[in-house]
Amino acid sequence: MTIEFTYLTLTLMLAASLWIPYIVGVNTHPQDGVDSFERPPALMGFPPWVHRAHRAHLNLIETAMPFAALLLMAHILDVSTPVTIWAAAAFFWLRVIHAIGMISGIARFPARPLIFLLSWLCTLAVGVQLLLSSGTG
Repeated sequence: MTIEFTYLTLTLMLAASLWIPYIVGVNTHPQDGVDSFERPPALMGFPPWVHRAHRAHLNLIETAMPFAALLLMAHILDVSTPVTIWAAAAFFWLRVIHAIGMISGIARFPARPLIFLLSWLCTLAVGVQLLLSSGTG
């Protein structure tokens, strides 16, 4: 497995598991009069960390999809460069830091948006590598 795919696998495993803090929060802070199987409870009724856990999960899913698609395209087109390798590693670790910082509330402005921005730049870096390679094949 390539280094890029190793980090992509780790990123997708993180995305597939990041629902756990939210579910723990929902189940340890039940809302009176709400049947969560009939309708999801309002996030405002939970402690702030539960709401942040929900957003961290959604945010990773939103950012992982384009990143994964670009890495898959890079693999299909046989594009592997130091930039794609570093971008894959950085994306994963930035998303881990983002999730921990967001759920815990430690990463506040400007740290959390900066972490998000850096992970977005990783996505763009892979895309640029694809575009630069298009003239060589």
